Amino acid sequence: MPQSEISKTDRIIIELGKQIVQGKYIPGASLPAETDLCDEFGTSRNIIREVLRALTAKRLVKVQRYRGAFVTSRNEWSYLDSDVLQWILEHDYDPRLIASMNEVRNLVEPTIARLAAERATSTELVAIEDAYNDMVTNSQDRDAFNQADIRYHQAILVATHNLILQQLGVAFSSLQHAVFERTYMPDDDNMPRTLREHKDLYDAIRHQDIEAAEKAALSMIASSTQRLKESI
Repeated sequence: MPQSEISKTDRIIIELGKQIVQGKYIPGASLPAETDLCDEFGTSRNIIREVLRALTAKRLVKVQRYRGAFVTSRNEWSYLDSDVLQWILEHDYDPRLIASMNEVRNLVEPTIARLAAERATSTELVAIEDAYNDMVTNSQDRDAFNQADIRYHQAILVATHNLILQQLGVAFSSLQHAVFERTYMPDDDNMPRTLREHKDLYDAIRHQDIEAAEKAALSMIASSTQRLKESI
């Protein structure tokens, strides 16, 4: 979203969230008092309280009555929150985080691909294909391409017909969104390979080829993980 379209509250959430992630306030440290934050950001106490509620929801801070707000430990942060993930990736390359993300994707995405290959209906195949075609059409438009990419993976998730996986997918899509934001590379080397990998997965699902679907998912993960490392 263009900066001009972001509300003042959201801008402060982003700025203070990045300050926490970047280490201005270390885990366990207290944030400045509300009045000091009002002065720093030139805003009201109501907005600062809304900011603190948002950062509490992201599990970056805890607010203790009569004591103020404190930064939580890193292992409490909500890594499935796309904002938190993006702020962390912008600040520092953490090989442990990249490895954790890669492990989760390798555990989940091949299973999703296999189930979709077994269960996708004709209507669901159309949704996957439509999203893929939008990726092709918008390959040089970062925002439109990433939105189509998310739709593509969500359509595959729907095709699993697994309600628990679909609910987990709501959180998992946050991880995907953060990864896609970092791995979009429209150059002549990366984009054709990205589109081919997505086409291979769609074709495997369409042909109900379970093994090919799993292989395509693993190939896609390997490529995006490499691009993620290169982007940081």
